[in-house]
Amino acid sequence: MRAVRYHEHGGPNVLQVDDIDRPEPDDDELLVAVRAAAVNPVDTYFREGSYSPGDLPWIPGSDFAGEVEAVGDDIEEFEAGDRVFGTGLGNDRPGTCAEYATTPTDTVAHLPNGVGFEEGAAVALVGVTAWRALIDHGDLEPAETCLVHGGSGGVGHVAVQLAAATGARVTTTASEDYHDRLEAVGANTVLDYRREDLAEAVEEAGKPDVILDHRLDDYLQFDADVAATGARIVGIGNEDVAAGFENVPAARSKELTITLMSMYNTPDISAVLARLARLVADGEVVPEIARTYSLDEVDEAQRDVLEESFLGKLVVEP
Repeated sequence: MRAVRYHEHGGPNVLQVDDIDRPEPDDDELLVAVRAAAVNPVDTYFREGSYSPGDLPWIPGSDFAGEVEAVGDDIEEFEAGDRVFGTGLGNDRPGTCAEYATTPTDTVAHLPNGVGFEEGAAVALVGVTAWRALIDHGDLEPAETCLVHGGSGGVGHVAVQLAAATGARVTTTASEDYHDRLEAVGANTVLDYRREDLAEAVEEAGKPDVILDHRLDDYLQFDADVAATGARIVGIGNEDVAAGFENVPAARSKELTITLMSMYNTPDISAVLARLARLVADGEVVPEIARTYSLDEVDEAQRDVLEESFLGKLVVEP
């Protein structure tokens, strides 16, 4: 089979397409013919060596959608030909930028017939991340106010829709180019993240009860300043390794809860995927696909995911 691999850590130029043997599933695994695989910033961290995956050479990619090709002897809930999607690969097992991938059943779910493979791959990692942040850690409830930083991003645009689906009032930040689209998918208030009076504008829209922050090094103190008393702040990312408060007493006075999370720690990825599948099938969550790439273009996709501006997700079609 054809698979994208890197034999050493480095920039996108270390990615190459190799012809390798097709993997065989263990007794508790599925072999999936990959029809679509999403590209995420975390893929670049593994490639660069910031995070340490398995032994090199390594196949990048966490998300996938496709058809079950073969089923391990211990599996009863799936059979050959089933449409599936999943995430969580590319970390402790080879990833999904390949024609075939093996996966355990706890990171995969059935993909409804009305949902395309590209949509399934696009929503998997970011959908589980948004669910884990807003529902599991944030305990977001109807009629609460939710602030989503970076609403045009992969996680952000799904988080906006997921928060709206719960009945929460949603405020998000994004470049002006994406304001209309974010309003169309459920945001009540969309603000340009560059405006000088951003804090005042967020508070005017309603002090948030839950905040999803993808840049803690930039916004942690901001979050504390605008948050409602008793708010829950969930951090999913940062660019600088250090982040801190400039005014601890002010943050402490609000009785804030701050949670730092990783999608890979989700206890039951398959259960979250199954719920996301229903939301996508019902049109409550619509993953946006900004661009598609071939296996030969994964190096370009990994550059674009960090350097280009777009709304939604980048998807590879093997």
